[in-house]
Amino acid sequence: MFRTRSRQLERIDTGDYTPEEYTTFLREIRFINRYLGDARALKRSLFSDIEQQDLSEFSVLDVACGSGELLRTTAAFAHETNRTARLTGIDLHQLSFSASAQNDPAEFPEAGYVRGDAFRLPFADGEFDYAISSLFFHHLTDEQIPLVLAEMTRVARRCIYIIDLHRHPMAYYLFKLFCFAFRISPLVTEDGSLSILRSFKPDEFLSIVPGGDGRRIAPFRLVVCKKIAGS
Repeated sequence: MFRTRSRQLERIDTGDYTPEEYTTFLREIRFINRYLGDARALKRSLFSDIEQQDLSEFSVLDVACGSGELLRTTAAFAHETNRTARLTGIDLHQLSFSASAQNDPAEFPEAGYVRGDAFRLPFADGEFDYAISSLFFHHLTDEQIPLVLAEMTRVARRCIYIIDLHRHPMAYYLFKLFCFAFRISPLVTEDGSLSILRSFKPDEFLSIVPGGDGRRIAPFRLVVCKKIAGS
């Protein structure tokens, strides 16, 4: 079952959940991603580039930002390194947008949130230095992926970064063990396991971004970046 991407839709994509289940989903996904790789992936990709370019100011768009956890991590990085950041998250789901919009503006005033469609980003060409997206692309079909990539490339000046899961048997079974140990809800356990089956092998992931540069980041994260021409 790991040979090719699963085409089975997750409950989160079909809408088969209650508002209460989705609120729990956002909270648990934030917890899981914090400890299983997203922060490390950002440090090894986006933050590394910002430091290499020695940028004192930068802007980031997070596409399908969920509860805004990656933007809070990015804001904390900016504070720690004395940089000025302009951070924007966009998500189409009303509950995700509401959750991110409720983040404390006094703690991270540089982060703002917009409800909108990843296929039609409501921003000008080159409005941001970077466009990022994490754990969103495995929800897309092969036909949808180029459309979102084109929009992210359009609004970014420097680089885009895509973070997703490595479709690997050990990732699948360790995730199930993690969920059992931490009593993760059925929605997250079921959808998270299916997310791994819907995700990518390293060569597949690199192939979705022509001209991109890919890398593996433990545990079981893949990152592909693409520099914008002229940057």
